[in-house]
Amino acid sequence: MPLMRLAYASEATFEDKPVNQGVEPHVARILLTSRRNNARSHLVGGLYYGDGRFFQYLEGEESDVLETFERIKQDERHRNIFTLMQGPLETPTFTSWSMKYVPLSSDVRRFLERNGLQIFNPSEFTESQCEEMIELIRQSSHDQKLVNHDEESGAATSRPQAFSPGLRFGLMAAGIALLGALIYAGSLL
Repeated sequence: MPLMRLAYASEATFEDKPVNQGVEPHVARILLTSRRNNARSHLVGGLYYGDGRFFQYLEGEESDVLETFERIKQDERHRNIFTLMQGPLETPTFTSWSMKYVPLSSDVRRFLERNGLQIFNPSEFTESQCEEMIELIRQSSHDQKLVNHDEESGAATSRPQAFSPGLRFGLMAAGIALLGALIYAGSLL
């Protein structure tokens, strides 16, 4: 099956809420779902959200990328979805990410300044600006709790993971604490 890449821009339909751990809460939910779905479909890529707009880049088998993009187009959290680039790909370039997220950063502010842009509006990006944004996401070193590196040491064919090791540990700890609370509450009855 041939590989392809796709980048799109869209506007958020939700009102921004206060940022938690570097990620807007609606975007955090999108990331968690994307990571789970993308890992299952062996898709990789990156996401940036700013000024109420998304820039997302996907790589993988053509049918999986197109199926995922159709699902995104049906998602009520997106409107005015615009395909920025779409085409064949020789080899994946985001091999260790199910969905890399770049939080608001100085890198993006510098990108906007270099390109004479006042706000983040990827639907108006030129092809070279899209490529620059993809490279910015690829090279970003931000590692926040919802930004997973999913790297397996020395594994050339590692598959993307839905959750970072720290997030998996936190979920397991929360599950154990909940089980303990249920057992304790049951003993009181």
